Amino acid sequence: MTVASLTLLNPTEWNAGTTAEVNARLEHASAEHIADWAVATFGKDLAVAASMQDTILPHLFGTRLNGIDVVFLETGYHFPETIATRDEAARRLPITIVNATPAQTVAEQDAEHGARLHDRDPNLCCALRKVEPLRLALQGYSAWVTGARRADAVTRSELPVVSWDAKHGLVKINPLALWDDDKVEQYQVQYDLPRNPLVAQGYPSIGCAPCTRKVAPGEDPRSGRWAGQDKTECGIHVN
Repeated sequence: MTVASLTLLNPTEWNAGTTAEVNARLEHASAEHIADWAVATFGKDLAVAASMQDTILPHLFGTRLNGIDVVFLETGYHFPETIATRDEAARRLPITIVNATPAQTVAEQDAEHGARLHDRDPNLCCALRKVEPLRLALQGYSAWVTGARRADAVTRSELPVVSWDAKHGLVKINPLALWDDDKVEQYQVQYDLPRNPLVAQGYPSIGCAPCTRKVAPGEDPRSGRWAGQDKTECGIHVN
């Protein structure tokens, strides 16, 4: 399959109905092909969201569209290692980091809601520091790319490669949806990418520092996120 074999619709023509056919045709395409198609279709109207758990997406898209916008949710609660990975990616890769910041600093949020809101109401904390900043950051784009994979969690087992994100009014693209951990490692080695050192230290799923713990061998990779809470997603990938 080639990029030309797919209809390259004008971004303004996209809606919920057009994604089903495209998703079916890209279901078994390589991440590289999906990236080629996304760049050819949306160009500068495309944003890449990256948590800096790894730098695969910044490399995959930056090498295809020089200076592409990479949205990083600067929650104010990140591990220093995650911030360092973001900064290293900015130095080494042909990307533009767009830091999406919450309306309030951590101190301002503490003053309004009380300290450690993430312990008492993690859903509200995520909504304030992740979901809403992302919504604002994505305004003006026609499509966005995420690193979500079906292997991440049971809740993502049916994750489509391409879908219509009604919450944001954008096309949502998950080029790594079918990748397993071995494929992630293979790509990083092949291109000698900047790495978040926390992964090697026992953090296979990295979020904000107060809500992320190490995972023991054999545990679900996402069991270290919001441990002890009835929560598995921050809300970004929930429509």
